[in-house]
Amino acid sequence: MKKDSYIKLLAFALITASIYSCSFFKELTSNDLETVTEEDFIFEEISGETHQPIKKQPVESQPTEKTTTKSKIDITLCDKDNEKLYAAIEKWYGTPYKGGGCTKEGVDCSCFTINIYQEVYNITLNRRAMDMVQNIKLIDRKDLVEGDLVFFTNSKGRINHVGIYLKENMFAHASSSKGVIVSKLTEKYWDSRFYKGGRHNDVSTKWR
Repeated sequence: MKKDSYIKLLAFALITASIYSCSFFKELTSNDLETVTEEDFIFEEISGETHQPIKKQPVESQPTEKTTTKSKIDITLCDKDNEKLYAAIEKWYGTPYKGGGCTKEGVDCSCFTINIYQEVYNITLNRRAMDMVQNIKLIDRKDLVEGDLVFFTNSKGRINHVGIYLKENMFAHASSSKGVIVSKLTEKYWDSRFYKGGRHNDVSTKWR
């Protein structure tokens, strides 16, 4: 083949390839390419070599696990309250009443009080409510603060019930009808039977 023919054939091939390439790229950019940014890709580098970009996968947000503890005692605490006292009462909360009982299977008012005082304040009280008066100083109702004892009498005027004062007229005790609960001194039943408050010298509180 003559030299001129080779040149013409080569020129024709180059022109054809150029036209095809431009047409293909135009079609690709208009139909197939997505608008991307540098942040959409990550590059892996191994031994100094850069490999093909890998499209980032969207990271799904994981739900944050929240731990909520529901207190059995519906009392909002503040910085003055003794959390240890409330935690100890909550351990016994709902325990059924049992005369002479002193376990989680059944407990009476004096033994409940004894257990709380021992755990929270490391203080040992007398076993019976009427004998606990010997361990404390009697105080008026208006002077009650967290940790004080509250005494109640029966129809004959004898001390037959004891509980632990919390705040805002609330006290924890083992009720003969409902077990370990929190009641209010302002309730008609307890208001009519209230005798005195009792304060132990070794009981510390931020409320006084």
